[in-house]
Amino acid sequence: MQGAGRVIRWLLAGVLLGPVVLGLAGCGEPALEPLPRGAIILAFGDSLTEGVGASEEAAYPEQLARLTGRVVINAGVAGETTADGVERLPEALERHAPALMILLMGGNDVLRNQDLAEAKRNLARMIELARQRDVAVLLVGVPEKSLFSQSAPLYRELADEHDVLLVDDLVAGLLRRPSYKSDAVHLNAEGYRAMAERLAEVLRDEGAL
Repeated sequence: MQGAGRVIRWLLAGVLLGPVVLGLAGCGEPALEPLPRGAIILAFGDSLTEGVGASEEAAYPEQLARLTGRVVINAGVAGETTADGVERLPEALERHAPALMILLMGGNDVLRNQDLAEAKRNLARMIELARQRDVAVLLVGVPEKSLFSQSAPLYRELADEHDVLLVDDLVAGLLRRPSYKSDAVHLNAEGYRAMAERLAEVLRDEGAL
């Protein structure tokens, strides 16, 4: 059996963003290697990575770069499914040679009622492609298609089966906050800022920064 992935769960509630609550599976040593100043982070995903709903400079990768002082490549393409991501990822890894990939994908599979077992296989393949190049992976969960839903179970399964770090329920929590949304499924600049801040905190807590 593979080692259990480390799961970081963010709970967002109330009118103001409450204290961060972390629930970790298999706590211990930091999960990520330190990222030197010149290291590249590849933010790979769909519209939530591209930054739909806000200006280009307000997308979470751009805000994460400013918060961390690292180069963060925005490799988000709106409308993509995980099947599209599998096809696109090898070229992105080859072009940018990242040390770390933040993988936030699957929302379009959910919205289009596609087979989530296939989405899981596609995400697993993306994790494998990164690992083959010694690229660390930070997986971000995507919520199910229901009101006030949590991240789809497949993300925790992937974290456990592939022993990767998972940020669980961050997207779901942000999308439950109307003040952070530009529409039903996208964030606004403030929402992307909140996402970037929490991802930066994960990178600090897990040894990358």
